[in-house]
Amino acid sequence: MEEQFILRVPPSVSERIERLLNENASAEDGSLDLSFSEDGRTGTFVIGDERFPASLLDLPCIVESHKTYDDTVLIKTADIGQIIMVREESDPAPEGVEYKHGLTPPMRDARRRRFRREPDLNPELVQRVEKDLLSIMSGGTVRNIGTTVPDEAGEHGKAAPTPAAKPDMPVEAASDGGEPDRSDSDDSMEPES
Repeated sequence: MEEQFILRVPPSVSERIERLLNENASAEDGSLDLSFSEDGRTGTFVIGDERFPASLLDLPCIVESHKTYDDTVLIKTADIGQIIMVREESDPAPEGVEYKHGLTPPMRDARRRRFRREPDLNPELVQRVEKDLLSIMSGGTVRNIGTTVPDEAGEHGKAAPTPAAKPDMPVEAASDGGEPDRSDSDDSMEPES
């Protein structure tokens, strides 16, 4: 796998990078540098003599990168999960460490529109359930469980009703020599001879 990243730059900078890559670079476009500060999320993008603020952001989903040698077979080369966002000095800095949009227009505001919210769980409840599951898996039983049901007033106090025992099926109920009754669907499952 290769190491890849996505670099999103303003239009004026992209023209200069394109000239630099096409080897028609003038002396002012000759250098290209990207450096990050101690936090690893903010930095500076330098092209020629101009400096632009940059931010490393997490994408809302993983993007696969592919390449081809014959225009028919695609070979996966990387999973890309981050983007380096270069902006003009006057543009505001992005909020947080996650970029809320994807790379394409359908993925606009993807985190809110396409992905399920994480549920608000009580950490004490999660720990209790985890302990109960570990106890059950080790052959024990669940502790502190009460079988109460709320009454009409919504108060817990009555014990849960136990289901009535089913009467045993009498032996005479079997038909024709002890074979169980068959339905039409049972006959359809047997091959005809």
